[in-house]
Amino acid sequence: MNITIKTIPQKDHRYETIGDYWFTGDKPTNSGDLEVRVSDVGDWRYELLVALHELVEVALLKHKGVSEPVIMAFDEAFEAKRARGEVGVNDEPGDASEAPYRDEHRFAENLERLMAQRLGVNWDDYDKHLEKHWETQRQSVKAGGQD
Repeated sequence: MNITIKTIPQKDHRYETIGDYWFTGDKPTNSGDLEVRVSDVGDWRYELLVALHELVEVALLKHKGVSEPVIMAFDEAFEAKRARGEVGVNDEPGDASEAPYRDEHRFAENLERLMAQRLGVNWDDYDKHLEKHWETQRQSVKAGGQD
């Protein structure tokens, strides 16, 4: 398996997210090469942390046998709930009690936090930066902007 991790503009994601992953082969079996995409948020350390989170999460899900289409369907449904105001603007889909990848998401976040500490990244500053990036992107979309 080849693993490709790329930093991309927010608008180039498949849906509203800061980090995403998928396999290029048979989707139900999570086969083929792994593609990971993270938003360009202006700090390489933050982008690396998001990529690490995505990589750990997807590896655990592959091991558990949970396919990427199941995750994608949940994330898209969660974003639809967000658009309807049923979940908070900054709520994380992987933290939802019904998320099919909640345990894997939390484990990945724990490793992300450890790495942040080693990189000298203050977790609260990192979290606020990502929230601000996210909100800026939403405002841009509402205003008809591309980025």
